[in-house]
Amino acid sequence: MPRQLFIVIREVLEKGKKMLELDVKIEAKDLYDYMVAHTYSKPMNILASCFGGVLVVMGVMNSRLIFVIGGIALLLYLPWTLFLKSRQQAINNPVFKEPLHYVLDDNGITISQGDQTQSQEWGNMYKAISTSKSIIVYTSPVNATIFPRRVLGDDVARCIQIISTHMPPAKVKIRY
Repeated sequence: MPRQLFIVIREVLEKGKKMLELDVKIEAKDLYDYMVAHTYSKPMNILASCFGGVLVVMGVMNSRLIFVIGGIALLLYLPWTLFLKSRQQAINNPVFKEPLHYVLDDNGITISQGDQTQSQEWGNMYKAISTSKSIIVYTSPVNATIFPRRVLGDDVARCIQIISTHMPPAKVKIRY
């Protein structure tokens, strides 16, 4: 663990802040970040991209335009469809129209919006990962709670500390 992160976590623990509350308006870029991380965590999708790259290289080396076009199509298909899908979800899903209120505490994560509240205990969390733009806590193999770093601001270390404290280390793959 980097020394700076250790110091930040120790300061948070000393202050006794064991709860984090924040309001998050999930935007299309947050959904896209999640979808890319989720999609490219699967070996088949990584292989498809590698195959696309190989096709481009082979096409250039052998002067075969069809290979270059096929490779570029394979390389661009997933990112483009994920981009379109994230925009569509951000526009059409009513959950993303209003901010979500998150509470991370010793019990788990509580999400509320309007008069609806849903809680998930830490023991039921599937895994936690991070990207350069978000901290993502999976509540199932395909569903997740997204904490955009742009919203967390100075509370990134506190969020990581709360998640890391309550989830088994094998389930937490978060980088500061």
